[in-house]
Amino acid sequence: MDVVLIRHARPDVGAGICYGRLDLCLTTPATPSPHAMVAALPAPQRVLTSPLRRAADTARLLLQSLPAHTLEPEVDSRLAEIDFGNWEGRAWDDIPRGELDALAQDLLDACPHGGETAAVAMARVSDWAASLTDQSSSDTCMWVVGHAGPMRMLAAHWLGLPLATTLGWELGFGSSSLFRLGSGTPQLAWWNRSAG
Repeated sequence: MDVVLIRHARPDVGAGICYGRLDLCLTTPATPSPHAMVAALPAPQRVLTSPLRRAADTARLLLQSLPAHTLEPEVDSRLAEIDFGNWEGRAWDDIPRGELDALAQDLLDACPHGGETAAVAMARVSDWAASLTDQSSSDTCMWVVGHAGPMRMLAAHWLGLPLATTLGWELGFGSSSLFRLGSGTPQLAWWNRSAG
């Protein structure tokens, strides 16, 4: 099965603001264009999405850009972005340096913001990935519309890499990454393919 991970389009939020579970709308018009986003993607048999508006709205716009689409996006809460607790909606520059340092020193288990640790988020995302083994083999291509954090967590999970490695991987708004799952080791076909 091919799993195409698609990062949501650009959210309507100022530069330098921390957001994870902050439920943001997309910019109007959506950027990049949904038509450009779907142009080079294989047609899906299923489309899954995070429950957050910026991902769910992107999924709906992508499906509307497909000719004669009949699919509806399926929401899975395990695909949501990490919860940054009391950092949500704050400027990164306003977050105390000591809190940022604490997170950097213990990437997986530190929780200076009081939200969700990366380890907890990784477990939830990995649980979703494990559920794919129960999927029908007729699902030859699935689109998963979500967020940069979980996409990098899935890459770490499937490729057997430390999360600290994949967190440094570039991932633009509206970009896609394709993983081939099935018998044997998951294969990364492309990462961060930009729309258009």
